Amino acid sequence: MSEHFRKLENMYHSAPVNSLYSPHLEVSRGKATLTMQAQEKFFHAAGALHGSVYFKALDDVAFFAVNSLVPEHFVVTVSFNLYLLRPVQAGVLRSEGFVTSETKNLFVADAVLYLDDDRVVARGSGSFVRSQVPLDSIESYC
Repeated sequence: MSEHFRKLENMYHSAPVNSLYSPHLEVSRGKATLTMQAQEKFFHAAGALHGSVYFKALDDVAFFAVNSLVPEHFVVTVSFNLYLLRPVQAGVLRSEGFVTSETKNLFVADAVLYLDDDRVVARGSGSFVRSQVPLDSIESYC
């Protein structure tokens, strides 16, 4: 199964959108952890991290925590609830996601976003399903 985790990490790191954020992802069974530097280019007009960055960090780890349990297909996010708790102006962000529920057709995963000193700055929870896209058909899943 660890080969599946490494392939998921390779797929994630090769996604074009990640060239903007320079995140680092680690996947294990039912869990994922992401780290990235908060950068000024991610700020809204009032000088703090834009909500889209919180969402990306939380959805990414929840998604990959789920996909760690699905070795055949790419999963997709069905819904995601996000709670922004504190503004961020600088520092290293760390998000941790973990699967909390699994049925035949639906997965639920929670995620927490931390700043440098382990202060919680956001939380999220998402629902995910298997797609029809086989992971082996994705070139970067290698």
